[in-house]
Amino acid sequence: MLKFRTPATDKVIMFEWKSEYTVNIGSIDAQHQNLFAIGRELYAAMSAGQGKSGLGRILARLVQYAAVHFAHEERLLQLHQYPDVARHKAEHDALFKRVVAIQTEFNAGRTNMAVQVLQFLKDWLETHIKGSDFAYAPYLKAKKVT
Repeated sequence: MLKFRTPATDKVIMFEWKSEYTVNIGSIDAQHQNLFAIGRELYAAMSAGQGKSGLGRILARLVQYAAVHFAHEERLLQLHQYPDVARHKAEHDALFKRVVAIQTEFNAGRTNMAVQVLQFLKDWLETHIKGSDFAYAPYLKAKKVT
């Protein structure tokens, strides 16, 4: 889960990277950690009452970083002939299309989207990493990808 309360402060922490998200492939884990950092940045901006003003900048970073991350994953999967690469790429395409659609809505003037983006990012990271990415991890590890 991406959200929990710390015992000492009862403060909600969002997008904290934990070992349960690791796929044990260094470059991919590092990129996933950067996606978590973008989520933390959005949550921090919202908590400070700056969600609306920071959203455009954060969305631009998210779109750019998602493109880089997806391309990297897909290159690794194709290079090592992962048998389900087409399905994984289709999932990436759908996620990327959704991120771009959110950015387009924001740029068209719909500025009250911070909560929607936060929820989308949370669902994306939790579902995609623990689902689709965990599915390819053993295959790439067997191919000695680190």
